[in-house]
Amino acid sequence: MTDHSTPDRPAPELFTWEFASDPYPAYAWLREHAPVHRTRLPSGVEAWLVTRYADAKQALADPRLSKNPAHHDEPAHAKGKTGIPGERKAELMTHLLNIDPPDHTRLRRLVSKAFTPRRVAEFAPRVQELADDLIGRFAGTGSADLIHEFAFPLPIYAICDLLGVPREDQDDFRDWAGMMIRHGGGPRGGVARSVKKMRGYLADLIHRKRAALPPEPGPGEDLISGLIRASDHGEHLTENEAAAMAFILLFAGFETTVNLIGNGAYALLTHPGQRDRLQTSLAAGERALLETGVEELLRYDGPVEMATWRFATRPLSIGGQDIAAGDPVLVVLAAADRDPERFADPDTLDLSRRDSQHLGYGHGIHYCLGAPLARLEGQTALATLLTRFPDLRLAADPAELRWRGGLIMRGLRTLPVSFTPVPSSAGNGSSPTQK
Repeated sequence: MTDHSTPDRPAPELFTWEFASDPYPAYAWLREHAPVHRTRLPSGVEAWLVTRYADAKQALADPRLSKNPAHHDEPAHAKGKTGIPGERKAELMTHLLNIDPPDHTRLRRLVSKAFTPRRVAEFAPRVQELADDLIGRFAGTGSADLIHEFAFPLPIYAICDLLGVPREDQDDFRDWAGMMIRHGGGPRGGVARSVKKMRGYLADLIHRKRAALPPEPGPGEDLISGLIRASDHGEHLTENEAAAMAFILLFAGFETTVNLIGNGAYALLTHPGQRDRLQTSLAAGERALLETGVEELLRYDGPVEMATWRFATRPLSIGGQDIAAGDPVLVVLAAADRDPERFADPDTLDLSRRDSQHLGYGHGIHYCLGAPLARLEGQTALATLLTRFPDLRLAADPAELRWRGGLIMRGLRTLPVSFTPVPSSAGNGSSPTQK
């Protein structure tokens, strides 16, 4: 492995707890001294980290970098260490994050209609209802953990509604999802067990929905029913593909939004001048700053630290660095979006920043399918929090907060806040799943 350290500045140590809390100084060093850097990951797998914006954008759209793990030239010890724990054994590999065209094109076309601007706009009242109901459960207490009580359940219930998971089953999904995002913080093997339980439930749900599917789709038909209908009308969607698609929409559709809301709220609470600007704008009934602000929060400290795995199908060069066939490549979105060659004052949070061409949701054919829904949920969540709690404040020393130790996602374990209690009549406090 190449040593890129310099006499005056040694190479930074990656993947420590200190790095997880603030990876940006290390990424700045890599951008300058080793923009395409080979490293050994905590799992033992060796991979290339791409940190400059121009190189990252190229890599995200390069067809020579496959999403299919079959292209990984991996030794036996690395088998299965490059994806979601448990997805191989649960037969959930055939989803959008693991396949290339033409299968990727076919599956993406089937599901893309669920995330059209019109469909997302129709879903907006439900997202607002979820935000109000969840806030109503802690509004009268004067304190809350915004991750566990708000940022986590909101996208879980939203994506369950979109998929068509019955309300009475959604709390089970919340439990499984909670285990999945704990990563190293839960019992050994807990993620794989949760994935297996989710796989079994989805297979059964698909079977039940297929048996009860009406001849013609009704208005606002849920996504799982739509996938079944497409499969039954010749689109050749197997049961494994349908289950894997539902699984990855749930997995990718909630953790990114948990972190968008959590990281976004934390950034606002630690930048009071920017938070005040946004509150003043919202109080005036304006949305322009909210919309540019969420894009800036995605750039400044986004929910996805690294794009999901890619594997070189043949030798290629990125940023002047030769990559061998079979090598894993991880595009570091967090580093690219702070590249001073692309963004002016990249380490400054500016909610009115107009240059929103960040890579927070990827680029190219694998651009995040659920980005419109995530943006809606992020805007709704942050606007509702700041409007309901004008004096919302962080209730912990930032140095004491802990970030989840993962590779792909970036998010806080907890976000304790305090505020002046709001009368309980402002929210009914009922469970969102009981509506």
